[in-house]
Formats: sequence, C-alpha cells, structure tokens
Amino acid sequence: MTHEKKTRAEERIAELDTSPSHLLAEIDALKAENAELRALADDHLAGRQRALADYQNLKRRTDEEIAQARLAAADRLLLRFVDLADDFDRSIEHVPAELAADPWVEGIAAIDRKLRAALESQGVVAIEALGRPFDPALHEAVASVPGSGRPEGEVVAEIRRGYLVGDRVLRPSMVGVSDGSAGAGSA
Repeated sequence: MTHEKKTRAEERIAELDTSPSHLLAEIDALKAENAELRALADDHLAGRQRALADYQNLKRRTDEEIAQARLAAADRLLLRFVDLADDFDRSIEHVPAELAADPWVEGIAAIDRKLRAALESQGVVAIEALGRPFDPALHEAVASVPGSGRPEGEVVAEIRRGYLVGDRVLRPSMVGVSDGSAGAGSA
C-alpha cells in the first residue's frame, strides 16, 4: 500500500464543500451581507451629505451674520457723521448776519461741504420730506399740524432730516404731517 502524502492545498481542496446546495447557501449569505453593507454605506453617505449640507448652511448663515454685523457697524459710524453734519447745519443756520462774511464762518461752511461730500461718497443722501406724502418707511411723524391748508398726510415740517444709504433708511426723517384742515384765512 502506497501512502501518498497530500499537499496542504490538496487537503484544503478536499475540505471544500462544492455541492450545489452549499454553494447556493453561501451565495445567498454573501448577497445578504452585500445588501447589509450597501445599506450601511448608503446610511453613511446620507449622513455625510446631511453633515455637509448642515455645514454649508452654517457657513452661509455665519457669512450673512458677519455681513450684517459689518453693515450695522458701518451704519453706526455713518450715523455719527450724520449727527455731526446736522450740528454743522444748525451752526451755519444760526450765524449772526454781521459774521456771515467772516473767513472763519466760511471755513466752517467749507468743512460742512467736505463732510457732506464724504457722506455722499459713501452713498448717504438726505431724504426729501417736505411736500411729500407721509411714508412710514421713510418718516417718523412727531406732530400733526392743523390749519396748514395742505392735504391730509402731506409732510409740512421737517424737524430732523433723515438719510438713506443706498436703498436702506439710515435714519428716518422726523416730520410734522398735515391734518388736512384749512388755514386760518381760507374758506
């Protein structure tokens, strides 16, 4: 009797169950494992996509908030300059007649013009209020003016000038609005 020694590879081949039923069961098990792994990969992909969308939304919101904060800071600074321009206007309006030609007063008026030009270069323009219909987006009504002879709702007095920056209201105009009643001498 001869005894042949089998190699390790031959031993492993002999141990393999290659019956059709075993192979079909193994295929079914691999298909199930494949389906589970695909589902897990799909879950991971969906989670990654949600995380990426959340990040992009956070970045967009943060960018918008930063832009709004910058805009608010710029508006606060512009408001300070607008207040300064109003102070110049009041000073110039109340110069005594005997000092109107004084070079010092002319210098103050020149500074006022430079300040106005600087504001305009930043897009700041005065709101035209007098004679216009009251607009709550542009005006703040602080008085109802009786007997003006003007139509009801028309701005007949400007107490404090308002300003726009581009299409945004930097500061609304404080105005007096006609109540629509006739003047003292009209019938």
